[in-house]
Amino acid sequence: MGIIGDGLDRAVQGAFTRPIPKSAGAQMRYLVKQLKGTRAVAGLLGVSQRTVERYVKDQIRRPRADLAQRLEDAVRQRWQPRVRDRARKQAAASTGLVIHTRARFGFTAAPGTTDDARIRHLTLALPPHHAARLLDAQDAGASEQQLRGLAAEALGEVYFRDGGRRAGGLEVEFTDVEQAEFDL
Repeated sequence: MGIIGDGLDRAVQGAFTRPIPKSAGAQMRYLVKQLKGTRAVAGLLGVSQRTVERYVKDQIRRPRADLAQRLEDAVRQRWQPRVRDRARKQAAASTGLVIHTRARFGFTAAPGTTDDARIRHLTLALPPHHAARLLDAQDAGASEQQLRGLAAEALGEVYFRDGGRRAGGLEVEFTDVEQAEFDL
């Protein structure tokens, strides 16, 4: 996806109550159960149906590195959907999100002022309504650019405009994102 989307995914995965299955066979069995068949899993992973069956029966134990990564990502996307949903709803309703980011922030200002765009490292708590907007947009399939825009709006309100107490009408630029991590 992108830096913001991946950061949101990692934050939600932090709420998991159990680790994902470790072995390739256990991961394949989980996917077969979730997708209701070996053909669907084979299509998802880009391997033959017979290969999936061999992993399920533990006839093959160690997948190639690229297949191992695709397998782990597919399992991680589907792991504990109710826990994932509960964590997202709680963040959107009451707790909000904490964002740790290092990016270029700024806005149009007179040359030489401290408001010029520069790399800043920020750790801020975003209120629940901003968390809800980010998570809902991600669920709706928003692009990385759209998620980045929503994050910029949230950071602009919380950090630069201080919840409406200063710098009203300020348009925040959020570019050159080096890091973006979220916590629930």
